[in-house]
Amino acid sequence: MIHAEGVAEVTDTTFDAEVLGGGLPVLVEFTADWCGPCRQLAPVLGAIAREEAGRVKVVALDVDHNPGIASRYAVLSTPTLMVFQDGEPVKSMVGARPKRRLLQELEEVLPAAV
Repeated sequence: MIHAEGVAEVTDTTFDAEVLGGGLPVLVEFTADWCGPCRQLAPVLGAIAREEAGRVKVVALDVDHNPGIASRYAVLSTPTLMVFQDGEPVKSMVGARPKRRLLQELEEVLPAAV
């Protein structure tokens, strides 16, 4: 799996506990090793994980090794980014994007910065 510093890996087994458990909103990247745009997105997600640690938790799920969760949320392409709040998906985005644009898109679903 493509690893980015500060981005935890979740699996079909750990997804519910790590993502749906409540607390901070969780940004999930549905990714795959063969996905070029996913590689481009990795450093962006790592930076957001570090810089926005008090506002959002960032995790990644490899769709090839964890087809159950990808199927549950009808993920058809990678990278797909989904934001979960209180156990429910509240935003979905498909494709890589620059950090500034991703942060703008997340503003509507993340709590205000303190």
